[in-house]
Amino acid sequence: MGTEKCILAGFGGQGIMLMGQLLAQAALDDGLEVSWLPSYGPEMRGGTANCSVIISPEPIPSPVIAHDATSIIVMNLPSMEKFVPDLVPGGYALVNSSLIEAQVARSDVTPIYVPCNDIANELGNLKMTNMVMLGAFIQLTGCVHPESVLGALAHKFGERKAHLMEGNRAAFARGAECALAAAR
Repeated sequence: MGTEKCILAGFGGQGIMLMGQLLAQAALDDGLEVSWLPSYGPEMRGGTANCSVIISPEPIPSPVIAHDATSIIVMNLPSMEKFVPDLVPGGYALVNSSLIEAQVARSDVTPIYVPCNDIANELGNLKMTNMVMLGAFIQLTGCVHPESVLGALAHKFGERKAHLMEGNRAAFARGAECALAAAR
C-alpha cells in the first residue's frame, strides 16, 4: 500500500472530525504512520469543517495536504467546490449524492457518488451518514482494515453507547456495497 492523503469535508455536525479520528486510530492500530489535521470554520455546528488524514507505511514529513490529495470525501456542495481541485489525477472524489446534485467536473479523477443520507435514513438514524461514507472509502482505498475502523468506533462509543454499534456496522457495510457497485 502506498500513501493515502485524504481530505474529509462537510458541514459541522456531519461527523467529519469523527471520520478523520476513526481513520487515524485504525491506521495506528494497523501499525501505519498517520497524521490527522483538523480545521474548523467560524462556527462549529452548521459551519464548515474539514480535516486531512495521511496514512502511510513510511514516516510522514508534513501533515499538510497541498494540492496532492489522493482522495477527498465531500459531504456538501461547498466542500466539493473547494477540494476537487486539490485531487491528484486518478484520485477518488467520494461525494454525498444525497446532498450534492452536481457532478464532479474533472475527467481525470474518479467520482464515486454515495447517497449517504438516504442510506442512513433507510437504516433509521441520520447520524450514521458518516459511517456510510467511511465504509465506501475503506472499500475503495483499502488503506486500513475495515475491522480496525469498527474497532476504533467501538472504543470511541465505550460501553454506554455500545448499543449503537449494530446500526453503524450496517451503515458501514452499506457504504462498502455502494462503493463496490459504483466502481464496477
